[in-house]
Amino acid sequence: MNILLAMYGAVSQGVLWGIMCLGLYITYKVLDFADLTVDGSFALGGAVNAALIVLDCNPLVALFISFIAGGISGIVTGLLNTKLKIPGILAGILTMIALYSINIRIMGRANISLLGETTLMTQISSLINTSTTTTSFIIGTIFSVIIIFAMYWFFGTEIGSAIRATGNNEKMVRAQGVNTDNMKILGLMLGNALVALSGGLVAQSQGYGDVQMGTGTIVIGLASIIIGEVIFGKRFSFWYILMSVVMGSIIYRVIIAIVLQLGLTSSDLKLFTAVTVALALSIPVMKSKFANKKKN
Repeated sequence: MNILLAMYGAVSQGVLWGIMCLGLYITYKVLDFADLTVDGSFALGGAVNAALIVLDCNPLVALFISFIAGGISGIVTGLLNTKLKIPGILAGILTMIALYSINIRIMGRANISLLGETTLMTQISSLINTSTTTTSFIIGTIFSVIIIFAMYWFFGTEIGSAIRATGNNEKMVRAQGVNTDNMKILGLMLGNALVALSGGLVAQSQGYGDVQMGTGTIVIGLASIIIGEVIFGKRFSFWYILMSVVMGSIIYRVIIAIVLQLGLTSSDLKLFTAVTVALALSIPVMKSKFANKKKN
């Protein structure tokens, strides 16, 4: 029963974190940009939400402002990379480090508790008379579906296609007259905006905003994306791939919940995550080697 309850809670959190994975998918897969800003922008979303909610701001307005704040952090990384010619990884690290101090400035301290405050979760819970866990799952599912449809539409437009093409072959796209610097900045803005939105939702669900809540976000996101790709593959259309990203986040959270219930300590989670990512990355390689041996 404990394992089942833990898995149910993991599913609700997995959906909320899945929005972060969608944002990371834009930078990591679509744009082919190793963006480490996400560790800071996720915490930025939580910090902005916590600071605004204690000031009696509407939770939906707080989420929107978190979305904007995350987008600005992505723009900063994009400008550092495209205008100042700082390598992408280093640009992301610089923004992430700066956001640590900015997040503390926003909250005024290292963390803010939202217990007793009005959040989107508490509002919906009282409205439909359900637990916070169930409400988190419902809200996360609604947001995920809307974002998947929005991304599916956007990346089918001319600008969205230009962003995808920039990630595939930047030189070719530049030869076609597209400003690839602007496409990078736009992609990073959208990706980090979604990451911050996820951070805001997680903060409202967990009941606190913390400056450290984004630590390891990129590893968790990559693990979720890779797990989704390995299990569900790249079938059908772009919407299916986006759905597999969210499902990968849910599966990752369920795996973590199970191993914790089986006795793994929380201090071992980073090691477990690293091993999980390594195994997930190696599966396609092992499959191809096995297929080649079978042919021979």
